[in-house]
Amino acid sequence: MKNIDWKNLPFGYLDTDYNIRCYYKNGKWGELEISSAKHVDIHIAATCLHYGQECFEGLKAFNCKDGKIRIFRWEDNARRMQTSSQGILLAEMPVELFGEAIKKAVLLNKEYVPPYDSGAALYIRPIIIGTGPEIGVKPAIEYLFLVLVTPVGPYFKEGFNPVNIMISRKYDRAAPEGTGHIKVGGNYAGSLLSMHEAHKKGFANVLFLDPRAKKYLDECGPANFFGIKDNTYITPYSKSILPSITNKSLMTLAEGMGMKVERRVVPIDELETFEEVGACGTAAIISPIKLIFDDDTGKAYEYCKDGKAGPISSKLYNKLRAIQYGDEPDVHKWVTVLEM
Repeated sequence: MKNIDWKNLPFGYLDTDYNIRCYYKNGKWGELEISSAKHVDIHIAATCLHYGQECFEGLKAFNCKDGKIRIFRWEDNARRMQTSSQGILLAEMPVELFGEAIKKAVLLNKEYVPPYDSGAALYIRPIIIGTGPEIGVKPAIEYLFLVLVTPVGPYFKEGFNPVNIMISRKYDRAAPEGTGHIKVGGNYAGSLLSMHEAHKKGFANVLFLDPRAKKYLDECGPANFFGIKDNTYITPYSKSILPSITNKSLMTLAEGMGMKVERRVVPIDELETFEEVGACGTAAIISPIKLIFDDDTGKAYEYCKDGKAGPISSKLYNKLRAIQYGDEPDVHKWVTVLEM
């Protein structure tokens, strides 16, 4: 294992030894290639540069107490990448080839998988970019699929401690019938300015409202939003929300805990009725929220008044994390154990 300060890792990029590449040419994907290069040589007229024709995924691998490495729900990421590819006319990566590539990337860089007790994980980033040259607005005929990995700590510096976030009315993350439901870079570029303004005002994250009426809850920065009340797990539904694999997992676990689960339109006024709220995604699992500030009206919604995450959020976080690390039985068949 590499000599790294595992317990103080930020959520950022750190070079590892290898990445995996696969090229799409003449209507088909080629063989997986191992590379130690840190750069990609692409045409100056590549569609990814001019028209943003690219998509990506994010998932994690974990070093476990039994000495094995586990990857969480990679098939779901592979299928979601196919949905993203369909949305912007990229060549679709077959699920089996996606799985082979990420497993190879993890095993080749296994010395970078953080130790079990560090609180860190190996982040896996598969991407597809249009590399074929086009100067008219049209999809490329050549593509690159690449998998890089890097060890990461908590997404928010606060870790599992509650954070303050700000409602964004001034900006939209995605258009009502646009690309919000798929994982493409343009959605994240569109959120940068609002996130920058929130950070300047001392907030950790942004809560977007629906882009059409500005009356309903949408995404929570780069994550899904959820609220808990009356033993019910409630998460917003909208065509502009990315279906989070973590959120889907939490909904399943909540049902297993005897809770009711609702994925529906959530009006902003419902914020004052929740007992607990949080953001959820691959990077943080759950980021509990202690305060939501509406920068437009000056209204504040407060939670976690003792400064700690709520009991249900804590239970869900600990249970999902235990499954990922192999400390609880994987009854839902979510985890793949790598053959070393």
